[in-house]
Amino acid sequence: MKLTIITPDKAVFDGDVTSVTVPGTAGSFEVLENHAPIVSTLDDGKIIIRNGKSEEVITIIGGVVEVIENKITVLAEGIA
Repeated sequence: MKLTIITPDKAVFDGDVTSVTVPGTAGSFEVLENHAPIVSTLDDGKIIIRNGKSEEVITIIGGVVEVIENKITVLAEGIA
């Protein structure tokens, strides 16, 4: 899957991942390969990026996420 995280200032992350956990406003949720299309608002919180056995955490300040055909786009208001 391809993940892109963008803020108004810069692109924060752009690369391949095996799964992503995002802080949805109705609760955190994980996106895996072949996830159903979704658009969701995000609260302040941690995005957990997994690629194989490695894991990276990016803390965001609100935003939205869109998942379509194994492409995940996070438009964050900022990075904490």
